[in-house]
Amino acid sequence: QVQLVESGGGLVQPGGSLRLSCAASGFIFSSYPMSWYRQAPGKERELVAFITAAGGSTKHADSVQGRFRISRDNAKNMVYLQMNSLKPEDTAVYYCRTEFRGGSWGQGTQVTVSS
Repeated sequence: QVQLVESGGGLVQPGGSLRLSCAASGFIFSSYPMSWYRQAPGKERELVAFITAAGGSTKHADSVQGRFRISRDNAKNMVYLQMNSLKPEDTAVYYCRTEFRGGSWGQGTQVTVSS
């Protein structure tokens, strides 16, 4: 079955960096676009970044443009989110998602940006 396992979250000071990873299995990873979403307390889940199946095209939310970068390694079935210049408003649970069979989510990884 489809499995998405996120890692790399944690507590970081404003201005710091984190790299999130998502390990995928159970489907042909290289055939599907991947996304990162986030959900802050009391808010709806929102799209952060998207990458096409081959990795040739990406999109980032306006709120993270220039600070975050999504990438993937199809040989390792991994998708990443490099997060730089983190702000307190980036605090959220971050989820990766595949569109395989209508969509599947990982369990999420908590990112807390605080001094």
